[in-house]
Amino acid sequence: MNPRFCLLVVAKAPVPGRVKTRLCPPASPGQAAEIAAAALLDTLDAVSATPGSVPVAAIDGELSSAVRSDELVHALRTVTVFRQRGGDLGERLANAHADTAGAWPGLPVLQIGMDTPQVTPGLLAEAGAMLGDRQAVLGPATDGGWWALGLADPRRAAVLTGVPMSRADTGERTRRALAEAGLRPGTLPELSDVDTMADAVRVARQAGARFAEAVEAVRAVSR
Repeated sequence: MNPRFCLLVVAKAPVPGRVKTRLCPPASPGQAAEIAAAALLDTLDAVSATPGSVPVAAIDGELSSAVRSDELVHALRTVTVFRQRGGDLGERLANAHADTAGAWPGLPVLQIGMDTPQVTPGLLAEAGAMLGDRQAVLGPATDGGWWALGLADPRRAAVLTGVPMSRADTGERTRRALAEAGLRPGTLPELSDVDTMADAVRVARQAGARFAEAVEAVRAVSR
């Protein structure tokens, strides 16, 4: 079966002290990194099982220094992996889309992060299929950001370089930037991403076993 779209995961290597610092406390830096690693592993499972997709990952940091490094390397063995490049997050996202387009020319790109481990292959397949007749799709997050961005022409991700990231209005600003570029994104279901421990507990009810176990390990200590 010929691939219909690229499924790009933009992620940070789960190194203690570098990821999910807003979970501390109650989590320790090591526990926060375990939660991040579990989220990434569960996300990669869903991505790898999504029909019609080419799995791609843009990684920031060194996996060799990450927790669960061996598992992550194994999970990425069938994934096209790039290093993130650029300054701020908007620039790195745009470059990740461009790098994916260079490796897989002509395919639309659906980009997600590692903060929504509750994604399913069915949801991702439906989102990718929307790019068959839409120029863009955007998945809003409950915190005002977004969890997914799909572009029929991934070069159009250059609009992200002008969008402030990690703000309560990032989703609306992204939608506005796309509209100003002549794109009218279809809307995907809203998901909660994981910024705080309250988020992690809520998402753990829907996510895979790894993530749920990593969150429960923190809750068990803090009870």
